[in-house]
Amino acid sequence: MSGNLRFLNKSITQSLCVLSRGYARRTSFPDYYQNPIFRKDEQSRLIEEGELSRRAKLPVKPPTVYESSSVYHDPLVNKVINHVMEKGKKQLARSLVEKAFENIKRKQIERYHLASSPDEKAKIELNPKDILHKAVENSKPLLQLTPIKRGGITYQVPGPITERRSLFLAIKWLLEATYEKEKQVHFPEQFAWEVLEAANNTGKVIKRKQDLHRQCEANRAYAHYRWQ
Repeated sequence: MSGNLRFLNKSITQSLCVLSRGYARRTSFPDYYQNPIFRKDEQSRLIEEGELSRRAKLPVKPPTVYESSSVYHDPLVNKVINHVMEKGKKQLARSLVEKAFENIKRKQIERYHLASSPDEKAKIELNPKDILHKAVENSKPLLQLTPIKRGGITYQVPGPITERRSLFLAIKWLLEATYEKEKQVHFPEQFAWEVLEAANNTGKVIKRKQDLHRQCEANRAYAHYRWQ
């Protein structure tokens, strides 16, 4: 019996090694391989710019598991779910984000019915995904502080920030502001409130971004250390 178990464990280990090597071969591509463009809006933009004919001649990487052309797939929502996820419990993270979207929808519908004029109703956004996009866009910082050591002194040097880093900080700040809550308030309610405030250019996250920009403005005298 023990021999059969050893043989079974050995076969499972060999299968996992083969799978991992195959996955590494599929994900290891040269730099000139292009990322797949599977979103219809991006494809239409490339057609308008005339880039599609040029990209058609270049080799393309295969899409990952989570990449889909479905209208229900939103890369930003998927990224937020991955940030919320802890210990691999993605189903729980997805349910929390969906409950937050439901709370956002309820609050916006309540505002919509309380609005007195048609112009005010037209200004109220009811789609939670669009509100999340607007909140993240408002929360993105434009500058960052980088510690650079010169002559034994560390200076906080302001400089431009990449789009990827800016998106990461915006989502991180939204979640940190959500976690700074009382224990009586659940995650979906607080996250919905923080997203609505950020979408309206108010709240903790917007203040944190503005404070960072003020620090960058105050340290502008050290900006030349970026090139030394």
